[in-house]
Amino acid sequence: MLLIGEALIGEGSELAHIDLMAGDKAGPVGQAFANGMTQLSAGHTPLLSVIRPNLLTKPTTLIVPKVTVKNMEQASQIFGPAQAAVAKAVADSVEEGVIPKDQAEDIVIVASVFIHPDASDYNRIYRYNYGATKLALKRAFDAFPDVDTVLHEKDRAAHAVMGFKVSRLWDPPYLQVALDNPNIDAILGVIRQLPKSDHLILEAGTPLIKRYGVDVISRIREVKPDSFIVADLKTLDTGNLEARMVADSTADAIVVSALAPVPTLNKAINEAHKTGIYAVMDTLNHPDPLSVLKQLDELPDVVELHRAIDVEDTEHAWGSIEEIKKLSPRILVAVAGGIRAHTIPAALKAGADILVVGRAITNAKDVRQAAENFIEGLNKPEIDQFRVMTDF
Repeated sequence: MLLIGEALIGEGSELAHIDLMAGDKAGPVGQAFANGMTQLSAGHTPLLSVIRPNLLTKPTTLIVPKVTVKNMEQASQIFGPAQAAVAKAVADSVEEGVIPKDQAEDIVIVASVFIHPDASDYNRIYRYNYGATKLALKRAFDAFPDVDTVLHEKDRAAHAVMGFKVSRLWDPPYLQVALDNPNIDAILGVIRQLPKSDHLILEAGTPLIKRYGVDVISRIREVKPDSFIVADLKTLDTGNLEARMVADSTADAIVVSALAPVPTLNKAINEAHKTGIYAVMDTLNHPDPLSVLKQLDELPDVVELHRAIDVEDTEHAWGSIEEIKKLSPRILVAVAGGIRAHTIPAALKAGADILVVGRAITNAKDVRQAAENFIEGLNKPEIDQFRVMTDF
């Protein structure tokens, strides 16, 4: 048996983070326990967790400090409130049935304990580490999280310490604002006027990137740090190289042309997925994008059915949306070219997940109001505005 649990509780310098393993004495956790007791490293000396001096908790628990202990004050925090907190949480977990009492002599626990060097409040150190240990134990013995929870949360959650959110496209439909004007000052002015919305995507258009390069992504991100930003390169060759360039620029998606050779498309999509960004296949001027998709080793994340600006007097090419979506339940379809507020219902009815809008927003007298009109037309409530993350 090898169970793993993790929990983060508290705030400020006394915040507690516990990683732990629990398992049979004769198994890998028992081996790790023995190694921890005998293979010491400076500043990270393991210690047994005790309820009080001369009274071990059960199951026997080894505490391993995560942060290098550099002085006696830090040592006292580990050997005092942290040690007592972990021990009490383990014992209470047995009493409350989280850890089966009949296993208390057969298993051991290894708990990695974080105490910030600036921590000073012993009461908080105790309470936060108690809570984190107890929660980590419950999660370990409940096998939390299950895979379905991870898959549900992976694109919705934001890491508290990272400082920014990586946006993902998990709740369509979306409005994608195409920023095509090759004037960075004008574009940044437009971006500043756009409303904050969980259903808004920013596209660094091809003319903009041709003038300023992919470094323009950084300029956009300075204004809208958490935005999902698409780099519309319309790649036709060197697919893996351009996908890597886009990923390095902090964009969230690269646009490749359906007119590119199939090997180029494969390389771009593979590299995009390798680096954690989306691959968008733009069908501009391709007569049969479905035939291209069927030749690929790996499908793009988004297929953009794109009618060129120069032929906006022709019909929208939305008829293949249903067939495209049959290829994968995960694929999203974007529609671009002459999208206006009055065409939103028809686009959504046809199955579009992303509406790409350019001049109808960027050239509007009131950019914010124009964007809000499109967002309202999506008829989709905000995602995270009132979502409070709690412990499971």
